[in-house]
Amino acid sequence: MIKPIILVTGFLVFCQVTTLSHAAKPIQHDSEHYILLDQHKNQWSSEDTKIDEKLAEIQKKNNGKKPNIIYILVDDVGLGELGSPVLNNVRGYRTPNINKFATQGLTFSRMYTEPSCTPTRAAFLTGRLPIRSHMLEPKVVPPEGSGLNKDEVTIAELLSKSGYNTAHIGKWHQGDIEQAYPHNQGFDVASFAMHNQATFGFMTTDAESELRAHSYSPQSEELDYVLDKNFRPRGWALSLDGKKGESAKEWGVEPGEELGYAYWDKMNERFQKQALDQLRRLAKEDKPFFLNYWPMIPVEFNSHSNRPPTPNGGAWVGRMQELDGWIGDILNEVETLGIADNTFIVIMGDNGPMKQFLGYSGFTDMIYRGHKGETTEGGVRVDAFIRWPAAIKAGSVAGDMIHVSDLYTTIARITGATKHIPRDRVVDGIDQTSLLLNGDLHGRRDYVHIYNGPTLAATVKEQFKVHWPAPGTPAFKVPVYNLYRDLREERPLKVEAMWSVNYFSAMRARHLALKKKYPDRKETHAKPYEGVSNLRPETKALVDIFEKSQSMLK
Repeated sequence: MIKPIILVTGFLVFCQVTTLSHAAKPIQHDSEHYILLDQHKNQWSSEDTKIDEKLAEIQKKNNGKKPNIIYILVDDVGLGELGSPVLNNVRGYRTPNINKFATQGLTFSRMYTEPSCTPTRAAFLTGRLPIRSHMLEPKVVPPEGSGLNKDEVTIAELLSKSGYNTAHIGKWHQGDIEQAYPHNQGFDVASFAMHNQATFGFMTTDAESELRAHSYSPQSEELDYVLDKNFRPRGWALSLDGKKGESAKEWGVEPGEELGYAYWDKMNERFQKQALDQLRRLAKEDKPFFLNYWPMIPVEFNSHSNRPPTPNGGAWVGRMQELDGWIGDILNEVETLGIADNTFIVIMGDNGPMKQFLGYSGFTDMIYRGHKGETTEGGVRVDAFIRWPAAIKAGSVAGDMIHVSDLYTTIARITGATKHIPRDRVVDGIDQTSLLLNGDLHGRRDYVHIYNGPTLAATVKEQFKVHWPAPGTPAFKVPVYNLYRDLREERPLKVEAMWSVNYFSAMRARHLALKKKYPDRKETHAKPYEGVSNLRPETKALVDIFEKSQSMLK
């Protein structure tokens, strides 16, 4: 059952599934996991036996039904903005529903994500660092012609194979090619925005009227010296509805109609209504369910939007207070439906605040330095809370390190889907069920590699963090930070952590060496918007322009 392999650094490690009592063929994790497994395998094996007994007991108490899963991912909100009445007061707005939720389950004080939205979402969906699936960055200007590869195995696919009904509502941002749509990635039904919110921030006439975009409106094409009528992309598609095995349909816009702030508001309100409708529908079914809800707000580019007033006054802060009410409606509905005890709910952020809109939004990098798109802690540390009354102690807090990809393997474990996790690739997510059931100090991760696009930018081990310098930099010049003492990562330890630099270098070498056997996927390209049955004429024209420009690259 245990197969030793030797990596370039000379460490003896073990290729074995994290859940030691499961699956004949092991899951292949990243190299550093086996350093820990070699030291803790007996303890973890014993814990896993008890965890299996506990999970079986919970399922028996619920008439043999597996837990329902609800995952709510909040966009562009830095650590400390959610879940704390004290910090709410510091910041001048309130999130009472999320604050209450935080007291009812487990709060993570060390949840790591990726630096931006598309990579974080891909990590959750696949259990893999986004470098492996080539979901490296949030594409902001449609069309993209790329997206999540059909051969990636998503958490929705795992759960579908394990007897779950699945639904996705809200932001998707995993590409605009047919194979990447959520209803082609394991979800039975989906209502989703293909692209991100920035399209409304600088690709509408409304945005230009608020001076957020320069010379984008159709009138700009009539100005002096304008020769290229295709320079400004128009006709992009956004909100789609889809069902597994069927073509998608665009929602809410007629041919010749320009998307604007009014559409934005209607779309967001519709997503919230659909989340509630899907929750009610799914709860009536005999099967357990997975509801994946990724709201587009609190991101808000309309300075005149009808949002709740706050002492803070920020546009995104106001929308966050509104979103807290929407999340409260979902949590209340879970109670009304009588399914709260056996429903596993996660509420968390996806990355740090957006630097370009700090003053206007009202958000800030409050605790850690850094923003969306950056690999300092402020870009990748987020608020995260899990409630599962049947298994998780209320009011608990975990200081153990966890990464968003760990939710993939952990959810698979508690739903009996571990056997469906692919064994032909690296799965970075670690099964953290012991942390959920046994609480603080029972985590199985003490490291994380942080990429920014294709570049390995930083590595964390325990409380120490390295920002990787240019290749060829001597080891003694590698900057190491103590995250307990230096929250802003401004004072590298020039002497005090010198003892760690060789280990960090070897750690990176082990991580990169494994790529020789399991190489990263190349970017997946295809024609944008295929599989949408009602494309507008202007959207078809946009695709034709895009395809012609892409053909020049071949």
